[in-house]
Amino acid sequence: MPRTRRAAVITLGAALAGSFAAPARAAAHVPADAARPRPPLRHAHAHNDYAHPHPLADALAHGFSSVEADIWLVGDRLLVGHDASDLDPTRTLEALYLDPLLRRVRSQHGRVYAGYDLTLQLLIDIKSEGQATYRALSRHLRPYRAMLSVCSGGQVRRGAVAAVVSGDRGARIPMEAERVRYAFYDGRLADLGGAPASFAPLVSDNWTQYFTWQGAGPMPEREREILIRIVTTARSEGRKVRFWATPDRPGPEREALWRELLAAGVDYLNTDDLAGLEAFLRAAR
Repeated sequence: MPRTRRAAVITLGAALAGSFAAPARAAAHVPADAARPRPPLRHAHAHNDYAHPHPLADALAHGFSSVEADIWLVGDRLLVGHDASDLDPTRTLEALYLDPLLRRVRSQHGRVYAGYDLTLQLLIDIKSEGQATYRALSRHLRPYRAMLSVCSGGQVRRGAVAAVVSGDRGARIPMEAERVRYAFYDGRLADLGGAPASFAPLVSDNWTQYFTWQGAGPMPEREREILIRIVTTARSEGRKVRFWATPDRPGPEREALWRELLAAGVDYLNTDDLAGLEAFLRAAR
C-alpha cells in the first residue's frame, strides 16, 4: 500500500477509535464544606456524662463542648461515679477522660475538634472531701498539662481542655493557694462580684433555687429580667453561666426553657439527653 494511502487509513482509524471511546466522567460535585465535620455545639453540656454507654466518646460524637465527671478519692485514685456504691476501680478519671482526650488532642494537631478553635470544658464534680480530693486531682492533672488550660500568676493560657472543679466547696482553699494551677473553680451565683474570672470562669447554680418557671406557658417577665441580669453581670466579669436541675424530659416545656436560656445568653444547657440537645441546637443555628 502506498505510504500516503497507509497514512490516511491510520488517521481514519484513529479518528473512528476516538469517536467510540468512553465519554469522560463528569467530576462529581462536592460541596465546599462536605469534608469539614459538623461544628461543635458551644452551648452543650453533658451532665453526668459517665452514665452514658461510652463516656466522653458519646458526648463528642454529638458535638458537645462540655462534659461532667463526678469523682471520688479512693486511696490515691480518682474514681468516676455518682455514688460511692457505683465505683469501679477500672473507671478512673484518667481511663475515662484524661487519656482519651490527650490521645485525641495529639492526633488532631492540638484540638479536641479538628479545625475548630474550641476549648473543651471538663467539669470535674468532687464528691468526696474537697481539700484532699483536689490535692490529689492537682497531682493527677500535671502529666496532662500539655493539653490543659493553665493559670500562672493570675494569667491564663488557654489549652485544648479546661478542667473546671465543681462539687465540694472545700476544694477552693487548696486551689487558691496554688501559684500555677491546671484547674479552675466553678463558682455559684453568690460568687459574682468576688474572685476574678482567672480563678472562677464559670458560675453554676440550681435553677429551682432562683426560678419557679419550668417551661409551661410564657416565662414570667420578672423571672426573665432576673435571668438576664445574672447573665449580664457574669459577662461583665468575664464568666460563663450554667444552671442544673432544669427540666430535661423531652417535650415543649423543655424546649421552651432552652430557648429562653439561649435568648438570655446562658452559655451551657444542661442535659442527660445528648441526641435531644444536639437536635435542638442544630435546628436553632
